Amino acid sequence: MTHSVFIDGAAGTTGLEIVERLSPRSEFELIILDEQQRKSADARRDAYHAADFAVLCLPDDAAREAVAMAEGSKVRIVDASTAHRVADGWTYGFPELVGRDAIAAATRVSNPGCYPTGFLALVAPLVRAGLLPADWPYTVNAVSGYSGGGKALIQRFEDDGDIAFRAYGLGLGHKHLAEMQRYAGLTHAPLFAPAVIPAHRGMLVEVPVPLAAMPMTGSPEVLRLALVEFYTGSALVTVHDEPRDELLLRCSMQPSDRLDLWVFGAADGSQARLVAKLDNLGKGASGAAVQSLNLMAGLPETAGLSL
Repeated sequence: MTHSVFIDGAAGTTGLEIVERLSPRSEFELIILDEQQRKSADARRDAYHAADFAVLCLPDDAAREAVAMAEGSKVRIVDASTAHRVADGWTYGFPELVGRDAIAAATRVSNPGCYPTGFLALVAPLVRAGLLPADWPYTVNAVSGYSGGGKALIQRFEDDGDIAFRAYGLGLGHKHLAEMQRYAGLTHAPLFAPAVIPAHRGMLVEVPVPLAAMPMTGSPEVLRLALVEFYTGSALVTVHDEPRDELLLRCSMQPSDRLDLWVFGAADGSQARLVAKLDNLGKGASGAAVQSLNLMAGLPETAGLSL
């Protein structure tokens, strides 16, 4: 069976990578509008009403308008914007956390943010298990390749070869915080310290945990084993146990839809560093959207993904 998919915003970074993953596949027939049609509300509305599925690769306000255009149609939507990540009636598109059956049955799926993917993969299972407290003021330190910042930031990094590190979100209140707090089940939003480096893709997300100061926590090894158990059977998420002195992000990183997790602990067990490594354009964006789309279409979860 062939499913029709309208990718609204196919010319953007996320849209292009989704097209790249779906184009070779016979299970999907892509509906992509040319430049003139993309400016036509009627053409876009017709595409929504003709498609089985739609993937929104749009700014937040445009994504909300697109959902309104799709009203009355049969189309099932995956929204890669921030617009609906904590909205009622939408299923959060993180199958490993919310359940594959929930994604498969959903008509409206909100794609997770790239930074929240790393944070939630580490913290949510441990809070659920009672190994980390829900009311702790967590800190998230993270660096990402510049491709996640959209065309303007991509152009800035590629035109200015002198940028080595860009700290941002210094006013706090980042738009990712709501989904981090909700889906980790936290009392407080974490303190989020993101930065961008001169690499096109790739991301490290770290959550330091002072275990000795926390109530009801396990040792670093207990935390790691809990993550191993939680992700048993996952084809995309790996919890590593090999010793490491460093983790690297390389400018030559190739597209990947994997998510790799580590728990590094102090020798006395008093502190730990929870670290996630992923491709911000893969499991952090386009790969996650395709994973959800596969499940919604009743196809193998990892079809078309880079493992």
